[in-house]
Amino acid sequence: MPRRTPRNTLDRLRTPGRFPGFLKTASVCALIAGLLSPLTQVAAAADATASNDYCGGQCSDILPPGENGNATLAQILLNQAFGTQPEHAEDQLGPYANLAKGYPALTNATINTFFNDASFGVPSAQVASTVKPAGRSDVTIVRDKKTGVPHITGTTRYGTEFGAGYAAAQDRLWLMDVFRHVGRGRLTAFAGGAPSNQGLEQQFWRNAPYTEADLQAQIDNAVAANGARGQQALADADAYLAGINAYIDASDSGRYFPGEYVLTGHKDSITNAGTIDHFKITDMVALASVIGALFGSGGGGEVGNAVSLLAAQEKYGVEQGTQVWEAFRERNDPEAVLTVHDGESFPYAGKPANPQGEALPDAGSVTTQPLVYDATGTGGDQNASAAARAATASALGSARRGMSNALVVSGRSTASGHPIAVFGPQTGYFAPQLLMLQEIQGPGISARGASFAGLSMYVELGRGQDYAWSATTSGQDIIDSYAVELCQDDYHYLYHGACTAMDVVEQKNSWKPTTADGTAAGAYTMRVYRTKYGPVQYRATVGGKKVAYTTLRSSYMHEADSIIGFQMLNDPDYVKSPQTFQSAVQHINYTFNWFYADSTHTAYYNSGDNPVRASGVDAEFPVWAQAAYEWKDWVPATNSAAYTPPSAHPSSVDQDYYISWNNKQAKDYATASWGDGSVHRGNLLEDRVKKLVAAGGVTRASLTAAMAEAALVDLRAEDVLPDLLKVVTSSPVTDSTAAAAVTALQTWLTAGAKRTETTAGSKTYADADAIRILDAWWPLLVKAEFEPGLGADLYSAFTANLPVDEAPSAAHGPTGAHAGSSFQYGWWSYVDKDVRAVLGEPVQGGLARKYCGGGTLSGCRDVLIATLKTAAGKTAAQVYPGDTLCAAGNQWCADSIVQRTLGGIKHGNISWQNRPTFQQVVEFTSHR
Repeated sequence: MPRRTPRNTLDRLRTPGRFPGFLKTASVCALIAGLLSPLTQVAAAADATASNDYCGGQCSDILPPGENGNATLAQILLNQAFGTQPEHAEDQLGPYANLAKGYPALTNATINTFFNDASFGVPSAQVASTVKPAGRSDVTIVRDKKTGVPHITGTTRYGTEFGAGYAAAQDRLWLMDVFRHVGRGRLTAFAGGAPSNQGLEQQFWRNAPYTEADLQAQIDNAVAANGARGQQALADADAYLAGINAYIDASDSGRYFPGEYVLTGHKDSITNAGTIDHFKITDMVALASVIGALFGSGGGGEVGNAVSLLAAQEKYGVEQGTQVWEAFRERNDPEAVLTVHDGESFPYAGKPANPQGEALPDAGSVTTQPLVYDATGTGGDQNASAAARAATASALGSARRGMSNALVVSGRSTASGHPIAVFGPQTGYFAPQLLMLQEIQGPGISARGASFAGLSMYVELGRGQDYAWSATTSGQDIIDSYAVELCQDDYHYLYHGACTAMDVVEQKNSWKPTTADGTAAGAYTMRVYRTKYGPVQYRATVGGKKVAYTTLRSSYMHEADSIIGFQMLNDPDYVKSPQTFQSAVQHINYTFNWFYADSTHTAYYNSGDNPVRASGVDAEFPVWAQAAYEWKDWVPATNSAAYTPPSAHPSSVDQDYYISWNNKQAKDYATASWGDGSVHRGNLLEDRVKKLVAAGGVTRASLTAAMAEAALVDLRAEDVLPDLLKVVTSSPVTDSTAAAAVTALQTWLTAGAKRTETTAGSKTYADADAIRILDAWWPLLVKAEFEPGLGADLYSAFTANLPVDEAPSAAHGPTGAHAGSSFQYGWWSYVDKDVRAVLGEPVQGGLARKYCGGGTLSGCRDVLIATLKTAAGKTAAQVYPGDTLCAAGNQWCADSIVQRTLGGIKHGNISWQNRPTFQQVVEFTSHR
């Protein structure tokens, strides 16, 4: 059967959601009739038997909305007009959504009501189709009836990878094309000039402004540095690309290619004129640069840190201001939840005793380096400017919303005696999904799981024959900011005493209206000035000297290096134990927390190329671009350096349990983003898993239920609200409005502080009033608690380092609103520590002073009651103002998850859950 078609653009990308009237209703039927033709590929049933599967039917996975991410033009038009879904486009969305109300009754026997069976192979009765791509005899793609997942089996390595590329294009061709253009800074020229598209290409190209030569050099260097494995990776990539391009040719000639190519003007639906460009190996590097920037890098906020430090010193003086800043930074908070909780220390990026080389800007001198030049038409209008500002803030901040969580329990605490893991990446919700499911079986490869579309030559997160692995974003600091002193003019700088010209890299884009994106014509040039210390991001003065601030990322110019680690993870002859697993992920240079489980052991390792900094350099702030402050053994031409050894990375084998939700990894190991304090969403997992382990007898069902419950809980309510109410009720509450609000909040707390429907499908929250009150109260109370003491300037600077709130209905990060992931960044730890101090309770690593109500209990109570009354008086329409999806005041809808359209197929929204997008539940019963 013809495989379907992908969608438009990422995160906030423009989707072909509003077609002109002539494409609607009755007219659509005539178009569809002309487009439906007997192009269906022959599907022959074939047996597929599992081989070397040691999971005993106890491996499960899920990836909404569905495996099918391609749709023909006819299918897109049917979906737009009538809501019809292509086969397997959303058959995993319902089970995924239903866990929110189904988890309390979950048993091991019912897990696959909400997940897929992730066993190897396809039973003969479940085979939906069998394809030998391009007529090859050395590879077969079998798809199952339930989900349409491709099971690729090859008799040669080349054939196996050819099949993987072919299957990827079957399921995600349009999406892959979108993202190679994002990585190359060419999205608007390809998919249209919508402001969101402009913002997206600007966000990524600012940090990875590669030329074609740069992309090729990264491949050459990765291959040369890795011997036989490097050569194998290159051969695998070539075969994978050949498979993609074979499908492009077949779908083009057969006219079942993704319909978005027609809607964006690349193909003609009548004559079939136009081309779909073949993929090349540098496209894979461009794709990798986008994924790495989204999920696998930490740091880059040094200039913002300097601005807030200067504001603190201006407010309090240098000594006290520095203390205040360090207290809010929480770079090594003793109350922070840890993944490695056995007390072992892994010092990294800590505060040096005697900082050297700091290049703090003169107050008020910092300006952002422009990216966009020569804008015309819609490339320079107000909407475009707003998108550019948002893109800049996202690109230059240290808060990388990689998300993802993991719960792993040792066999010592499980009912079966085998380890259990529930884990997965939280990559946002898209249609089609950024990830795709697959099984690959061939010489040297044996795995099932998820991979990013266009990079699926190996399974990146999933299971092998007798082990499973997953990752969460770790975010340790691998990006440093350097102050390069200018000479001659604004485009020359001093490098080791010589006045050196900056390299200029440009990308010129123009666009015009299409059916998919009606944005009027426009154009602009993106221009980046590159130095040996990385791209220029800011301009400022330091001590009166003009400088440019650059950012240097250890994975910059090394986007292809991680391929070796993923190759090893898929190799059953390499990964045979926790130690070999750890060895494999040591080859991944992006910043991730990696988790492992087999039938006997569990393991953890924190990956990333952590640069060895010069003695005395504080990773929190920019330093002078001078030899004395460069990374050890740094070679500018290749951006290579000395990196901390594996023994210095947080790691562990067979700890009693592991949890991770982007929290602090281990004692003394600093992450780049702010917010690793006493209250973190990792606590939602820690508290539940710790309780399960203490009781013993953990099962797949009970661990999954712990995750599912944490996914519905409001972190502010569970971990901060009790102390807030202690203050409020420290004296009788006589005001009727405040008293009613307190009662509602207490009732909600007693019920579990969950944001959940009254009944499945009701689209109305239980405890709706309490949720509305807290949503309105939190930003009011934070400002009233801290701004008077900090002053407006310092409060504003700190909120730039760490946003106050991240409720489910908030628009945040690259995934925007309706993104599911919530409570990653916020001021909950600050409020918790401050309120406990006011209550006289013990606080480790407290703030430098008390803020709430001037530090007195009565004053704090007055502040909280006043803001609570204001919050209680806000209507639902004021708290949830509505958007293009939701009417003002619709609380459930404001929180709900949307599969953000990246192409032509739309899906309905589902009730909020704060959980991984792709998720595995695994318990291996035996080992090789």
